Amino acid sequence: MDAQAIEGDVGFVGLGTMGAPMAGHLLRALGPGRLHVTARRRDAAADLVASGAVWHATAREVAAASTTVVLMVPDLPQVRQLLEGPDGLLAGAGDDLLVIVSSTSSPRGVRDLDAELRSRTASAVRVVDAPVSGGEEGAQVGSLAIMVGGPEGDAARACATLAPCGRPEHLGPLGAGQVAKACNQMIVAATVTALGEASVLAERAGLDVARLLALLGTGYAGSRILDVKARRFAEHDHSPSGAAKFMVKDLGFATEEAARTGTGTPQLDVLRSVFADLTDAGLGEQDTAVVQAWIGQLARSTAVA
Repeated sequence: MDAQAIEGDVGFVGLGTMGAPMAGHLLRALGPGRLHVTARRRDAAADLVASGAVWHATAREVAAASTTVVLMVPDLPQVRQLLEGPDGLLAGAGDDLLVIVSSTSSPRGVRDLDAELRSRTASAVRVVDAPVSGGEEGAQVGSLAIMVGGPEGDAARACATLAPCGRPEHLGPLGAGQVAKACNQMIVAATVTALGEASVLAERAGLDVARLLALLGTGYAGSRILDVKARRFAEHDHSPSGAAKFMVKDLGFATEEAARTGTGTPQLDVLRSVFADLTDAGLGEQDTAVVQAWIGQLARSTAVA
């Protein structure tokens, strides 16, 4: 990636499991001194700063030093916290600040946020939505699918900025990225649930789940989710990675957009119930593969009945 294709300096806030490696890719593309970071804990940015990122104590300072800021935080409430107040992004924004919301959020909420910020700043501060898919593995290797929504010029700028992190694709007007992510999550949730159910059934029927999933991966049942999660299902490893509880929020956004567009979603309704129920059962902090354990509990209670 040619750093010259990235316009101006870039800010990055949200240095968690996904954000830290994404920021690392940006730093390598930009070179020392052009990536500006802040975090609640300075040690979260220590490796980036040691490699040439510029540390700032507040989001305000990040905005003042940047023309584009990428936010990789859980949802819009956290985005708004970063924007507001004397130390917020808005307080430091100049006459041209593009805010890239890479959180998985409500399409309507992103549209509303952009309209509000444009009104308050005479369009000096604008929003592009760019949620990502590919998990921790994709973030680490820079192969994320990046779903971009926004006006042509701002979207092009966002795509250039995020290109070091994977494949950005401009999919339509503002909110289109979030609609795409909602569709992505529908497919991921359906696939993970099917794999969990199949693995419980196969194991109880006496099959070797690891061998079964390896074989199924060569046929029509093959998928990226199967490739990544097969070991987890075979070994019953549900240790935290992408927390299952976030599916409740993500699938809720899909339902919101389905209602707006008048789309029937019989499978989505079931998936929302599955992930809400397993979260209520105390399993939501674990990886989405924990659907296997939840289904296993259902099967046992049914057998006893």
